[in-house]
Amino acid sequence: MFNKILIANRGEIAIRIIRACRELGIKTVAVYSSVDEHAQHVQLADESILLGDAAPRESYLNADKLICAALDSKADAIHPGYGFLSENASFAAAVDSAGLTFIGPSADSIRAMGDKAESKILMKQSGVPTVPGFEGLESDGDFKNAAKEIGYPVLVKAAAGGGGKGMRVINAEGELSEAIESARREALNSFGDERLLIEKYLADAHHIEFQVFGDMHGNLVHLFERECSVQRRHQKIIEETPSPLLTAEIRAMMGEAAVAAAKAVNYYNAGTIEFIFDPKTTQYYFLEMNTRLQVEHPITELVAGIDLVQWQIRIAAGEKFPFTQSDFHQHGHAIECRVYAEDPSNGFLPSTGTLLQFIEPRGPGIRVDSGFKAGSDVTHFYDPLLAKLIVHAETRDVAIQRMQTALREFIVHGVVTNIDFMQAVLKHDDFAQGKVSTRWVEKKLELGEFLQTQQIPAAQSLIAAALADVVFVGSKAQPAVSNETDPFNPWKQTNNYRN
Repeated sequence: MFNKILIANRGEIAIRIIRACRELGIKTVAVYSSVDEHAQHVQLADESILLGDAAPRESYLNADKLICAALDSKADAIHPGYGFLSENASFAAAVDSAGLTFIGPSADSIRAMGDKAESKILMKQSGVPTVPGFEGLESDGDFKNAAKEIGYPVLVKAAAGGGGKGMRVINAEGELSEAIESARREALNSFGDERLLIEKYLADAHHIEFQVFGDMHGNLVHLFERECSVQRRHQKIIEETPSPLLTAEIRAMMGEAAVAAAKAVNYYNAGTIEFIFDPKTTQYYFLEMNTRLQVEHPITELVAGIDLVQWQIRIAAGEKFPFTQSDFHQHGHAIECRVYAEDPSNGFLPSTGTLLQFIEPRGPGIRVDSGFKAGSDVTHFYDPLLAKLIVHAETRDVAIQRMQTALREFIVHGVVTNIDFMQAVLKHDDFAQGKVSTRWVEKKLELGEFLQTQQIPAAQSLIAAALADVVFVGSKAQPAVSNETDPFNPWKQTNNYRN
């Protein structure tokens, strides 16, 4: 087992890894940028090392600095978390070359699944269903012919990327040329690779992913599915497991396909096979593989009864995964809501500032993974995710009610959040019935729903605002500003005025 692990990440996932290491008796090294000096993950780790300025390329995306920090601190391994360099094959290879252990899959597996065009070809060869489409196209004429054969609407997307970058939905031939040019430009800027592929666009599809896990001794299982269809601009907002759509038979078939996909690249450690599922036909298609731990891994941990982060570390240290597929069963229902510092009423623009209050909900079946506390600064440099709120209950109905209660009790002051927006989603009949496709949120927003979800200040907030310009001397209120120019402002009076 490792003696010390450097965590090449920040925020809640860094804290999650720190806690897993503590339980295994492993020391931790945190890294941080100049704006994260007082962050919680820095305070909780055994050691901490400053990487550089706030810009990610100067800190969390700087592979050379991360490896030097690991060597200088005499760490044995590097855990990348998710995001940043977690799916960078060159970084994984460089970690190995430096004599360190990369806590994740091999660089070859990352490389094989990192290219969407190549991975799709590989999945076809392995018998895993894929969305009808074409790879390796170059001219606009090639794309037009492919789109005609597939049938509109179609989807073009970057061959070398993810996260919705370089992705366009095209409903008619007249939109094709402009969409291809725009997607190529974005793909080149985001990934340094302008190659695109084209697929049939399934308008009312569900996004269902399967957690896979394996060791370096050939053992590989799936840990069931996660329903991830509540998303906006390809960014997940709410996830749950089990999916309300899958029958036991379909679940078994999709699980087998997920394991086959992972075996095709000799995969080990934690990974996720993502599928598009058509509820009308019950057909499912391979979408992509995430060769890392997922943001939404806690709901799998609660339902499957396994600590994925601890087993990531143990597998990387060479241990055998002692379980078979028959050892795992789904227990109850779990939901995760991603609490973002963003303003739903203003196009979901990120909200920055200092957290004046940050009170997490508590109670049976409630878990909060967060990297923030009262007094923390939320900056524009990184993802606006404040916390992952997770609930677990015996049934889906109870889990939904428990999540609504937990969201009501989650108090955040200082930045605008999407808490009320998620409440509105959870209360919607479509969500209750499991009828939420990947385009559902955006369709509802286009119809003007959810836009009235601006946060209403609590009574305490209104009182605090009223008293903000008043100071007390003894038992008497005095104007906080002596040069008040409005003689009719009642908040500046000390004559026992009542409304």
